[in-house]
Order: sequence, then C-alpha cells, then structure tokens
Amino acid sequence: MRIPLRWFPIIVLLFASSLNYLDRQLLAAFAPTLMSEFHLWNLEYGQIHSVFSIVYAVTAPFAGLFVDRVGLNAGVSISVILWSLASAATGLTRSFPALLGCRTVLGLAEAAGIPCFGKATGIYLEPRELALGTAFNQVGISLGMFAAPLIVAALAPRYGWRSTFAVCGALGFVWVPLWWLVRKRVPTRKSNGDAATARISGLLRDPRLWGVVFATIFIMMLYTLWTNWTTLYFVHEWHMTQEEANRRFAWIPPVFATLGGFFGGWISFRWIRGGVGVLAARRRVCWLSGAFLLATAAIPLMPSAGFAAAAVSSSFFWAVCSSTNLYAMPIDLFGAGRAAFGVSALTFAYGLMQAFVSPAIGGMVDHFGFPSVCVTVSALPLVGAWILRISTK
Repeated sequence: MRIPLRWFPIIVLLFASSLNYLDRQLLAAFAPTLMSEFHLWNLEYGQIHSVFSIVYAVTAPFAGLFVDRVGLNAGVSISVILWSLASAATGLTRSFPALLGCRTVLGLAEAAGIPCFGKATGIYLEPRELALGTAFNQVGISLGMFAAPLIVAALAPRYGWRSTFAVCGALGFVWVPLWWLVRKRVPTRKSNGDAATARISGLLRDPRLWGVVFATIFIMMLYTLWTNWTTLYFVHEWHMTQEEANRRFAWIPPVFATLGGFFGGWISFRWIRGGVGVLAARRRVCWLSGAFLLATAAIPLMPSAGFAAAAVSSSFFWAVCSSTNLYAMPIDLFGAGRAAFGVSALTFAYGLMQAFVSPAIGGMVDHFGFPSVCVTVSALPLVGAWILRISTK
C-alpha cells in the first residue's frame, strides 16, 4: 500500500523525537555511573530531573508561541541544533554544576520538540488522523528511550560515557538537512484559517484548555516514572549492575510503549470512524487505560526480574496509549493554527509535574523503595480521565 505523501514529514519528525529522547534518556541510562562519579544520592539525581523539568515547563509555552510565529521549519531546526549542542557538551562536564548547566540548556531546547510535532500533525494530517500522528511521535520517543540503554551498553564499556554523549549529540546535525530536503517536497494541508486567527487570550480563558492541562498532571505521572527511573528500578530492586539492567531489561518497556501508542491511535481512529465523537473517543481511551494502569500497584509482587519487566512494560503500554490521545486533544479543540501553543500547554504541565515529582520519587526510593512509588501512582490516571470527562464534554 502506498504511503500518502503527507505522512513523510511526520516520519522524518519521528526521528527528531527519537533524538530528543535519546539525548534526554542518556542521563537515565548512565544514572549509576554519573551518581558514582558526581557522588549523588537518589534525591539529588531526582533534583537533576527537577531542574531540567522546571526549565522545560517554563519554556514550553513560549516555545509553542515561537513555533506558531516563525513556522515549523525554522522552529524545529533551531531546537534540534541547540539540544544537540547541549547533549554533546554534557560529555565535557567535570563538575555537578556543569552537568546541571547542560541539562538546563537541554530542557530549554527540547521544550519545543513536542509542540513542533503537534504543529506538524495539525498542518499535514487530516483531523481523524491526529491520534495516529501523535502515535508516530510516541514511536519516535520510544525509539529514543529504547536506543539509549542499548547504546550505553554497547559504547560505554569501550569508549566511556563522555564519548557516548558526544556521538549522540552529533546525530542532530545529520537530521536537520534531511528535514529541509523533505519539507520542500511536501505541501501542507489547506485549512479554513479559523483556528489560525484564535487569540492566545481567548485560549487562556477557555476552561477546556485548563481541563486538559490539569488532566495531564495525573495521566502522565506513570509516563515520567518509567521514562526516568526504569534502569534504576532494576538496579535498586533486582540488584543488577547498570550494564546488566540496560542490556537485559531497560530497553523492553519502551518497545511496548510504542505498541501502546499505536494501539491508542488505532482504537480511537476506529471509534471515530464508527461514529463516536472525536473527544468522546479520546476520553474513552483514557478511561480504558486508567483501568488497566491500576495493575501497576502489583509490580512489587512480581516473583522475578523477567515478570517485573513484563509488568513495567504493560504499565508503560497503557500510559502511552492514553497519552497519544491526550496530546491530540488541543489540536482537536483549537485547530492547526494554534497547534504548537496548545500542545505546549500540555508540555508545560508535564514538565512542571516532573519537576516536583522527580525529587519526591527519589526521596521515596531512598526511604521506602520502589514499591511505595508503584502503589502511590497507580490510580492517578483515572483521576486525569475524570478531569477530562467534566472539562471537555
């Protein structure tokens, strides 16, 4: 079957999302090494994520406005180049403040990544394809998360962690020319222009936007857990080395996260084609995912590391299943003209949540272990689904 031309920019941007999360996830994959070299506790490791997340959150709305103003092509190119430089520079750090500085610049640049992808789905895809487009973004994210532990396991023993950061950072400079080659050959979708004239002040007064923003805080809690703490989970709870955890298990949950993204996009697409309203279909996926995510509380009961990896993979699957629909909702509500800003509002909520939650997770792990974290966050996605129900009807 021939792939429609409008999907080619989405596929290329998929790889930008991969680089975004590869550069981001190198920290998690190298966590034991960096904690040893810089003499960090789990709480301090959480604080690194907190600094990144605060910058990421605060920058996101401005990044969305910037992309809507200058256009997707300039916005995504500047963002990729800047975060690639920050990632490569991480390999040159010799102190904890320098490491924090590189993560700060990385958060500043990567804040535009998801808004850029949201902008692309809004200007290239048909409305019924938005969740599938968001699923492609998740494929890119999952590829980055999948690749990070494997790249670390392959390169670090031979070349060290510094060279690994430099090599991964250099990949962004290969991606930018590819993007400009493709975007010149694919026209954007024609729209009626109504959404493009929407005023930011009007969006900020719309309770539906704030409903989706607050729902993000609860729905994405498990996403941030498995994004940033999977390697440490296997090291801490199953007494593995960093290399063993990355090589045997840490790469598996992102694969299932990819499948969850496609499943979430596919099932909402089917429901919409069957006559279910767009927003109703998205809410239904979030309810379904929230119900399955209650099983996260049972992860501490798993009898082996293999069963634990399967349970974490299931949790990540359903977390991403709901997130693909959640991140399509601002485009459903406000159109392509404000796609970058609408999605950036969710990026802001996610980053702010992660800023406060990461040190809390680290503190809980230091004092009580991962079981307390799994039990605490397992029911929160259902709270987010309820918020969507009352705010977007």
